Amino acid sequence: MPPVLRGRFAPSPTGPLHLGSLLTALASYLQARNRGGSWLVRMEDIDPERSRPGHAADILRTLERFGLCWDEDVVYQSRRGEIYEAALQRLGGSGLLYPCACTRKQLEEGGASGRYPNLCRDRTDLKPAGNALRLRSEDRDLAFVDGIQGGQVKNLLRTSGDFVVRRRDGVHAYHLAVVVDDAAQGINEILRGADLLDVTAEHLYLQDALGFQHPAYLHVPVLVDAAGRKLSKQNGAAAVETEQPGRVLFFLLELLGQSPPLELKDAPPGELLAWAVPNWRIQAVPRVPAVAI
Repeated sequence: MPPVLRGRFAPSPTGPLHLGSLLTALASYLQARNRGGSWLVRMEDIDPERSRPGHAADILRTLERFGLCWDEDVVYQSRRGEIYEAALQRLGGSGLLYPCACTRKQLEEGGASGRYPNLCRDRTDLKPAGNALRLRSEDRDLAFVDGIQGGQVKNLLRTSGDFVVRRRDGVHAYHLAVVVDDAAQGINEILRGADLLDVTAEHLYLQDALGFQHPAYLHVPVLVDAAGRKLSKQNGAAAVETEQPGRVLFFLLELLGQSPPLELKDAPPGELLAWAVPNWRIQAVPRVPAVAI
């Protein structure tokens, strides 16, 4: 018997929920509920300069407004620093970490196509305090089959290079936190936006280094504006409209390749989700970005 699915939605509370994030939340919710699994919510508020408590509360209210109710308590990354530090100690004990004193300017001048140029990899004069910590990558292919995007292969050393797991200001990096939290919460299937497809190899590598199991991955297409830019807080995406939640859910279901009955277009969220859960077809989700108009 296959394990019970445990999925999650993990927004960064740097602003209100926008339509692109709601699409990902809806898809991950339906995937978990359709298979009789659990759906968790985690706040990726690890960066104190960008995250605000008010935004986290607003995101939760918005999810409830659309009928997307989660199981178990919400996890906040800002409260889990000791757990991330323990993971760093394990990596350091394996000889996989090294301090990096590179400035942004040095990285821009020395890097090619975003690849870290290994300026600090072999230095012996640096201490962890006051410097970033990087994880040594290997010259090997990391391959996985994405449930939507198909087969993927990436060689970290030849593409992105050694990546940061703790910033020089002491903040634990996204890659480390997300891998540690997924393992701690027993997440065995991750459905998220396709903008994160390219960093999945980093997560697989970290999972191997920490002795964690690999979850299954599914990357849904991102929403873009008329100019082809991804809907995001950085690009000024507006907060999702909550006055007619049923109509918004209907629209998102269509973007996800589902075919909700027209008579449900003005239905309340609960009624629409009651149809969507048993009728969810992950194989119908398109691979390409959708324009939100």
